[in-house]
Amino acid sequence: MAERSEKQDGAAAKPEAAREIAVARNIVGTPYRRVDGRAKVTGQTRFADDLSFPRMVHMRLVRSIVPHARIVSIDTSKAAAMPGVLAFLVGKDMPNTFGILPVSQDEHALCIDKVRFVGDPVVAIAALTDDQAYEASLAVRVEYESLETIATVEEAIATSEPRIHDYSDEGNIHKKVSMQFGELEEGFAEADEIFEDVLLFEGNTHLPMEQHATVAVPEDDGRITVWSSTQTPHYLHRSLAKVLELPASRIRVIACPNGGGFGGKSDPFNHEIAAAKMALRLGRPVKICLTREEVFYCHRGRHPVLMKLRTGFKRDGRMTAQHLQTALDGGAYGSYGVASTYYTGALQTVTYELPRYRFDSVRCFTNKPPCGPKRGHGTPQPRFGLEVHLDKVAVKLGIDPADIRLNNLVQPNTITANWLKVGSIGLKKCIEAVVAGSGWRERRGKLPHGRGLGLACGSYLSGAGLPIYWNHMPQSGVQLKLDRSGCVAAFCGQTEIGQGSDSVLAGIVAEVLGIELLDIRLCVADTDLTPVDLGSYSSRVTLMMGNAALQAAQRARELVARAVSEQLKVPQDRLVFAERRVFDSEDPSKGLSWPEACVCAESRFGTLGTTGSYIPPRSPGRYRGAGVGPSPAYSYSATVVEVEVDPETGLYRVEHVWMAHDVGKAINPVLVMGQIEGSVYMGLGEALMEEQVFRRLPKNRSNALVHKHPSMLEYKSPTFLEMPKVTSYIIEDPDPNGPFGAKEVGQGPLLPMMPAIANAIFDAVGVRVDQIPVHPHLVAKALEEKARGKEPRVGPRAFPSIDFGTPLRVPTPAEGGDGQAVNQDEAKVRTGTGTMTEREEALRGTKR
Repeated sequence: MAERSEKQDGAAAKPEAAREIAVARNIVGTPYRRVDGRAKVTGQTRFADDLSFPRMVHMRLVRSIVPHARIVSIDTSKAAAMPGVLAFLVGKDMPNTFGILPVSQDEHALCIDKVRFVGDPVVAIAALTDDQAYEASLAVRVEYESLETIATVEEAIATSEPRIHDYSDEGNIHKKVSMQFGELEEGFAEADEIFEDVLLFEGNTHLPMEQHATVAVPEDDGRITVWSSTQTPHYLHRSLAKVLELPASRIRVIACPNGGGFGGKSDPFNHEIAAAKMALRLGRPVKICLTREEVFYCHRGRHPVLMKLRTGFKRDGRMTAQHLQTALDGGAYGSYGVASTYYTGALQTVTYELPRYRFDSVRCFTNKPPCGPKRGHGTPQPRFGLEVHLDKVAVKLGIDPADIRLNNLVQPNTITANWLKVGSIGLKKCIEAVVAGSGWRERRGKLPHGRGLGLACGSYLSGAGLPIYWNHMPQSGVQLKLDRSGCVAAFCGQTEIGQGSDSVLAGIVAEVLGIELLDIRLCVADTDLTPVDLGSYSSRVTLMMGNAALQAAQRARELVARAVSEQLKVPQDRLVFAERRVFDSEDPSKGLSWPEACVCAESRFGTLGTTGSYIPPRSPGRYRGAGVGPSPAYSYSATVVEVEVDPETGLYRVEHVWMAHDVGKAINPVLVMGQIEGSVYMGLGEALMEEQVFRRLPKNRSNALVHKHPSMLEYKSPTFLEMPKVTSYIIEDPDPNGPFGAKEVGQGPLLPMMPAIANAIFDAVGVRVDQIPVHPHLVAKALEEKARGKEPRVGPRAFPSIDFGTPLRVPTPAEGGDGQAVNQDEAKVRTGTGTMTEREEALRGTKR
């Protein structure tokens, strides 16, 4: 699609000469000359006002206007004759597939023979101006042969042909998973009561303030530099090398500071690869800025997930067993989908003790924009299900919802039923903080009709235990260069996406060396200049980059300490690094300034440089699938929400949120508070209004399937008006695996928001809305059902019938298991997964 959008390039309205200069100034430090119409690097640097510098051009994508079809023909002749048009790319120009996971390499930079959703890119057009590229995109004609549209999970399960992708486990079921930990039926037999619930979490998107944008600049001998708003420069670098068929050493990726990501920029994208290819073809810089509508088509947002929970409880509220089933609508491509599928069940065990546990899941392909990782990746949906389920059980058993959680907490330093190792857990302190702060014990169930309190908890990773491409190398590295001026340069591949990772990197180095933040110069997210960091996703940066930075800084401190010790004739263990000095703890007047200490060390050892790296500890799980879920540390959150509901209309307002988060150790408390409040805001939006939904006609009338509202005018998100008062509590329970004890805070506080709001509405007016978002009309419908004497509930009623086959059976630690499955071959055959590739085994944790 190529609808007219607002100007994205401020230089577009300038006169030609002035505009040429402005464009050239965007590309700093790369000298060029013209050779046969192509750009070549020379030994002479040209100034920005040299108009022989190759002019940057603009690129647009022609996107599919049908949801599922074969491409019959592409006609660019009319567009080629338009003013300013320079070149076109089509799918056959980049035949190699790519994708973020090694098991889902199913995307082409431009579609070759088939489109799979409205918005799938088909043609790339380069022109002198963005307007010219846009006008030309409207002139391209693509002829399609329509295929059957698959719009829902139910349709995907029922429709084996046509297959959206040939590599799926079964028909249009992308991935099917079934795992059982312990003797489930024994657990249900021990229960005094068994409760069941079916719930739905609708999909939604990230909505970062900054849209996706890329600039690609060709250099000499086929080299290319790509600046992009990406969360994962390392993985974009890999995809570029694969699709462009260039040695990785000839590709440089620089991740620009992102204006928000939330997971939406953690895949490699079509436009990034197409821009690089176009730049190489033209020999000149190429720029593309996606419109807001195109960002909705890129998507990779929250999966719609249908859930069924069946849990056994003793009368005192202790759980004996749980069977969780999830069905994910994955959209048209794999993205992180295999991992997303496992994540809808993996972390259910790290919050509350589940002695026996079974998890079944399917992810289905549909003809919609592909889903992927949004803040909390795969875990907010089952967390919503579990926390609402627990609230219902507490009410039925006559137990305070806070107590049923406190009585089921996982203990620190334990291994769960599915073989995840839990270290520190400050959840008890979190619950106690929000219960006390909100007056929960005194006010719950006692407020005037229409006003209520709801409580929920959550947990999340501090980085995934395994890298996407399994290997023995570090997941994060940091290099330090100490200059005789006292400046410390820190090099790291981590990406700043607004979460404050630059501050954490500088803060850890400054803390160890006793210097100020202004003494540190950062060079980050540049694949040519910095050590590899795998990216800003899974809340991994503080723990993993932080440990690498800590190690590098400690090694630098050791070098400086040895040199200063010799010069001052003071034992190393008596030296203090603080206030930009290195001095004797017993005689603080005896010491050197930090610059003097650096000179001393450089004189003793030569040029000063150190490195640090981090590899997470090995997980105890050895079964297939154990690669998703392990983390060096888990963070924990608890929240109480107060709502006011109008019983006549169902309209409601969140009045106050009390949120406590176990961050381990707050390296930067201001950033921690900001992340807590940001999570509250995003969770509020998901609970109240945000959803990525689609329109379609009856199948017998049309194959059409279009996005209901791909713009910020119709896709609603909270404003200042909806934002409630927030009381935040930073709970510090240091974890030995974190730098200074720190754990994540970027994603965890989001998880309890949605179920807490649903639970608060029940406390206010006595009705259940078992789906997200909790629209006011759903509340009103539930109130109508209550007035008629029917079940006061709105939500899904049934989970689709799916043959999950024989589950993978893994004895629990309590049963004397060793982390391995006892029937791996049988389970593989019965579930139809067939022979796994070595890379898939690595992803799932069977290959070490």
